[in-house]
Amino acid sequence: MKMERPYKKVHITPKGEAALVQGHPWVYAGEVTEVEDGVTDGGLVDVVSRKGSYLGTAFYNSHSTIRCRLVSRNANDTFDAAFWQRRAAYAWAYRKTVLAEEDLLCCRIIFGEADFFPGLTVDRFGTVLVAQVLSLGIAQRQDVIFPALVQVLRQDGQRIDGVYLRNDVALRDKEGMAQGKGWYPLPGEATPDYDTVSITENGIAYTVDFVNGQKTGFFLDQKYNRRAVARLAKGHTVLDCFTHTGSFALNAAKGGARHVTAVDVSQFAVDCAAENARRNGLDRQMDFLCADVFDLLPTLASQPQKYDFIILDPPAFTKSRKTIQNAMGGYKEINYRAMKLLPRGGYLATCSCSHFASEALFIRMLHDAAHDAGVTLRQIEARQQCADHPILWGVEETNYLKFFLFQVV
Repeated sequence: MKMERPYKKVHITPKGEAALVQGHPWVYAGEVTEVEDGVTDGGLVDVVSRKGSYLGTAFYNSHSTIRCRLVSRNANDTFDAAFWQRRAAYAWAYRKTVLAEEDLLCCRIIFGEADFFPGLTVDRFGTVLVAQVLSLGIAQRQDVIFPALVQVLRQDGQRIDGVYLRNDVALRDKEGMAQGKGWYPLPGEATPDYDTVSITENGIAYTVDFVNGQKTGFFLDQKYNRRAVARLAKGHTVLDCFTHTGSFALNAAKGGARHVTAVDVSQFAVDCAAENARRNGLDRQMDFLCADVFDLLPTLASQPQKYDFIILDPPAFTKSRKTIQNAMGGYKEINYRAMKLLPRGGYLATCSCSHFASEALFIRMLHDAAHDAGVTLRQIEARQQCADHPILWGVEETNYLKFFLFQVV
């Protein structure tokens, strides 16, 4: 006898079905053709094809352009506490496999859809987990998910003091959720009384302000790309553009650079970078400048040649398809200027963290910039984000970071 499914059905178009079959976990509003009575926002639904075939079970939200976020493609799954604890255990086991042991103290533990937690990001900074909840379905289950994740880590001997929520994110508005931040109240536990934590990455110590810093407080996805820069930096004079808290600049200095100049438009970021340099005993070979990189690079062109290694790690210039053209113009401008500044034989590290600026578009932009600058690029390495930010094939949004190392010849 066939068991009756406990979830209401959402019927979708052939286009939506094709996307799910090819591996993407989202159903957009325009792909929904019918919603059964009784479906609630944040609740679980069965997504079915036009002919009624089961495609997966998903969170539903009528407030969001992404109407359905797939949680599972297995019709036999039951979404109880044990289910979420297994998911958390899988995510942690993966990190233990792909990262060095010392890197497990500061890493991304949950990377949204790539870890099958749609709309959830969790970063670990030593004793603190910092989370962003960007889907209503996860928000309604966080009282199950966060204690389960903490339990998984503690059972493995990891010290975790608490979970801090960085839900001060505009994307929550699109899900019909309020913004805010603060400690998540783990059952029966006192709230930690600190808002910064010390971490060590690649042998460099940082203070992470997880309450006021950008996103969760520190960008972990470039961990191994910073090591690649450090390997090349010895003896060079380095210009690190968009330095943020100085991570690329510090790695270059620790790698033996003759001198490093770290630049950011934010004075707060520059001050943080300078403090990190002092903390690591690297300040004597570094200086720090608060400036707009777009203004600075043309100014440097009129000065005696100074830098033979330039690092470009800008913020995402585009967060939608509508602004890709303008974004690629911005990427071309800074890369063209950097290529013109570098001497023959100099080195360039350049990247983009926007998934809308695809690898194909980014490579084409680099070709055009090199052509206009009258230089040839010799590729040393092409890299992506660290493995704790896994790329899930079929989900292009998880494949976002492009990172190239070149010699200008």
